[in-house]
Amino acid sequence: MKAIRRFTVRPVLPDPLRPLSDLARNLRWSWHTETRELFQSIDPAGWQASGEDPVRLLGSVSAARLAELAEDPRFLRQLQTAADDLAEYLHGSRWYQTQGEHAGGELPRALAYFSPEFGVTAALPQYSGGLGILAGDHLKAASDLGVPLIGVGLLYRHGYFRQSLSRDGWQQEHYPVLDPNELPVSLLREDDGTPCQISLALPGGRALRAHVWIARVGRVPLLMLDSDVEENGPGERDVTDRLYGGGSEHRLLQEMLLGIGGVRAVRAYCRRTGHPEPEVFHTNEGHAGFLGLERIRELGEQGLDFDSALESVRAGTVFTTHTPVPAGIDRFDRELVAHHFGHDGELPGVDVERVLRLGMETYPGGEPNLFNMAVMGMRLAQRANGVSTLHGSVSRQMFSGLWPGFDPDEVPITSVTNGVHAPTWVAPEVVRLGARQIGARRTEDALSVGGSSRWDAVADIPDAEVWELRRALRENLVGEVRSRLRASWLQRGAVDAELGWIDGVLDPDVLTIGFARRVPSYKRLTLMLRDRDRLMELLLHPERPIQIVVAGKAHPADDGGKRLVQELVRFADDPRVRHRIVFLPDYGMRMAQKLYPGCDVWLNNPLRPLEACGTSGMKAALNGCLNLSVLDGWWDEWFEPDFGWAIPTADGLATDEDRRDDLEANALYDLIEQRVAPRFYEKGREQLPDRWIEMVRQTLTTLGPKLLAGRMVREYVERLYAPAARAHRALNPEAARELAGWKARVRAAWAGVAVDHVEAVAATAVNGTAELGSTLSLRVRVGLGDLGPDDVEVQAVAGRVDSQDRITGAQGFPLKPAAGPDLEGRWTYEGPLALDRTGSYGYTVRVLPAHRLLASGAETGLVVLPTEATGEGAGVLMR
Repeated sequence: MKAIRRFTVRPVLPDPLRPLSDLARNLRWSWHTETRELFQSIDPAGWQASGEDPVRLLGSVSAARLAELAEDPRFLRQLQTAADDLAEYLHGSRWYQTQGEHAGGELPRALAYFSPEFGVTAALPQYSGGLGILAGDHLKAASDLGVPLIGVGLLYRHGYFRQSLSRDGWQQEHYPVLDPNELPVSLLREDDGTPCQISLALPGGRALRAHVWIARVGRVPLLMLDSDVEENGPGERDVTDRLYGGGSEHRLLQEMLLGIGGVRAVRAYCRRTGHPEPEVFHTNEGHAGFLGLERIRELGEQGLDFDSALESVRAGTVFTTHTPVPAGIDRFDRELVAHHFGHDGELPGVDVERVLRLGMETYPGGEPNLFNMAVMGMRLAQRANGVSTLHGSVSRQMFSGLWPGFDPDEVPITSVTNGVHAPTWVAPEVVRLGARQIGARRTEDALSVGGSSRWDAVADIPDAEVWELRRALRENLVGEVRSRLRASWLQRGAVDAELGWIDGVLDPDVLTIGFARRVPSYKRLTLMLRDRDRLMELLLHPERPIQIVVAGKAHPADDGGKRLVQELVRFADDPRVRHRIVFLPDYGMRMAQKLYPGCDVWLNNPLRPLEACGTSGMKAALNGCLNLSVLDGWWDEWFEPDFGWAIPTADGLATDEDRRDDLEANALYDLIEQRVAPRFYEKGREQLPDRWIEMVRQTLTTLGPKLLAGRMVREYVERLYAPAARAHRALNPEAARELAGWKARVRAAWAGVAVDHVEAVAATAVNGTAELGSTLSLRVRVGLGDLGPDDVEVQAVAGRVDSQDRITGAQGFPLKPAAGPDLEGRWTYEGPLALDRTGSYGYTVRVLPAHRLLASGAETGLVVLPTEATGEGAGVLMR
């Protein structure tokens, strides 16, 4: 029989145990080992059965057991210690509070961080992959550092799908219903106890309403909007049904609720709790881009016109792009967006044409009828970044159409390389080893706050202890794999009698390689299968065998990805190798926390440069796992032979996919066979693999501190949040009107700006050459039309030149007005250009708009360069 109604019966905790409720409801337990161990001690079997979720655990503990614990002095002492530690963590001064005046101005009083998904803990399954895990790590690191952040997302009643396999290895999806009352969240309520409700207007007089659930991520509140409320119609109730599900209109409504509804939720939360209003809004990918429109609407109600409000909003907005491919960006039909922002839709005070103009791909190669969420994100943010140095470069190229006339290197998109939250991902055994070396508190600070460039204490850990730890972690993984593999085969229709072979799957003394991630085609799940005979030889090598653990989900609509999963599963099912290679379904945070520490090598073989960052390799490295990866994402930035191996790529053969994959797969096999496996099995002193252990040590000592989410969030604070807060404060209504009016005037007059003549004299130039250290005197005549010298900057731009005379590594040098206007209204600018490098060298001049409130010279996208006729014979080109 099926229940007609479901509800949650909460336990009544005896008074001495009341602190357990606070500990369970704050998600700090998910990364705080002592708190997790406290809950485990209540009922070890129940802890495992609950999925290591304290809220579910407390709901299943018997009244007799609770009464017993309430009389247990030892348990009560541990409980009080954990409660006191949480209170100190939540209210004590941390890194952010010690910064004071920073880089010329106060740090933001508060920030809002919007993301479509958050991977904080498996007990709150609101994530699908790297974007969500990164967002969860961002919140946790912000909490550790004391950054006054508010997270904003959606609460999906089905989360992302659960994955299982059919008998023939085809991915199957399941969507379990999540009851918020059984999750570690609470409703935001009004004074009278009723749930706070957010509402968006929909066409036809309808409304999309949502409640706001709060998850406590340490010091950080995470607000999640939930449209499954009784006042909504069936269609509106389903808006937050599942992550990345439904068609275009469904996704558009999700993103409107996230962006517009999210700002309204932040306002309600600050009103109800007294939390400071955010000065900076951070958009994690384009899904939340509509938040800028809501803030423009708010300012419009305060009397600011659209253009002035846009400048004010841009000043305080940071946009992070995570995709290196246009196909990874949400794009909507122009008419669909117009329908929802028309006269009877949302934001009635905002002209729908102005809304559309923010997202339209009005640049060469763009689709003029598509509304691009990332393009809107760029246009609504004064500061934007990619998530690794290489990805920043790829992003500048990908979005260069938004800044015509500028080289990609000058496109105002910087990069902050991702990091990972070490207390979440580092195995307790590794933490304990560090604590024995330097103490528990210093270890906790090193992993969470960071700040040091090296972890030199690792050098003092004896080789035998390092190797013993690595073997113990590998043994833990072997047990986890066998348990999960048995459960998977039973789901696939097998019976216990035919699964005896699983007891021999994997060997704790064999070199273990891990590969786990989402399964889009560019990540190349099956590159390892390119030459199956050769892979079999590596798996079954009599002296230096390897074993591989694979996991990953394909998007439910991606049949191509599902075929890759099936191909890998069928190979792993082969009785000849199934003890050496396994595929584990339902990859998620709980599996990952066992997988990363237990692997010796982490494999990553995407198509370069399509991996924006690739944080799974970071999590593995923090546990002493070595990386074997294509030079993409963060590995391109920080690879050294001390930390692992770089898989050579055949980038020049990108047009021939088969040839490229063959070459890169062969390079992978060669590396494993000739360098990786021999080093793992090569014994030195005391029968230990000394050279392997030294690589583990170097990974932890030198690479470890760079990989921390604490380092990442500190960079965001110093390089993006603090400047955005200063810009936001500078853009008061009067300044915003001034900047908007100035931009309008400059755009209207820009057609009248021209470089008319360029002269250059080098004192020692002979036949087109000049000596190092000499100076080039430039004299430039420009026409400014209706603009004046205060509206522009005239620059010389110089650097090395390639064979097509393109300037690389360009530097700009401002020229100063020397005379003008003449009878023709022309101005003369002059200045020196120091020749400070040898080799091929060239220069040009240009005119840019200039205003004290611009974040960069490229911000307006306007630039004037000399014509070929203007520049001809206008100086020397040094070679």
